[in-house]
Amino acid sequence: MNLSTTYEAVISMLSRLRKAGASSGSLPPAGNKLERDCRLYRRNRRAAAAVEFAVVAPVFLLLVFGMIEYGRMVMVYQVLTNASREGARVAVLDGATTSSVQTQVNSYLTSASISGATVTVAPNPPSTAQYGDPVTVTVSIPFSQVSWLPSPMYLGGTTLTSATVMRRETMDN
Repeated sequence: MNLSTTYEAVISMLSRLRKAGASSGSLPPAGNKLERDCRLYRRNRRAAAAVEFAVVAPVFLLLVFGMIEYGRMVMVYQVLTNASREGARVAVLDGATTSSVQTQVNSYLTSASISGATVTVAPNPPSTAQYGDPVTVTVSIPFSQVSWLPSPMYLGGTTLTSATVMRRETMDN
């Protein structure tokens, strides 16, 4: 006996039972109660899904905005580090001035679309350092000036700072 024959036998038996009046016993009525219950269950599940979304969405958005903010902080910190290195390379050369170092750093930052950073050079001017003396270039900026979010949630009060120290390269006299 194959599957289609079994299926046909079951269908014919159910139709005979309905005709005989057995539908009032254990079989569901012709209006199919199961379909109505499934419809009610789906309607109730839609409400549960809306409540679940209302609970999960704020947490999810906080995580997404936190990742955006932290990623931006790491990116800006790397740009500040590279800018301070570029400034230190200029500062250790003969004839270096504080303004030339600041110009180099600001030029690098402008190419990365960052403005408003504070650049300090020690010693000031760098040409006063002797051969082999350390020259430090420090670049700092408040994170609130470089954040992509209108109001930084986690790192709003943080100041990003990077410093590079190089030895002075002058000719011995």
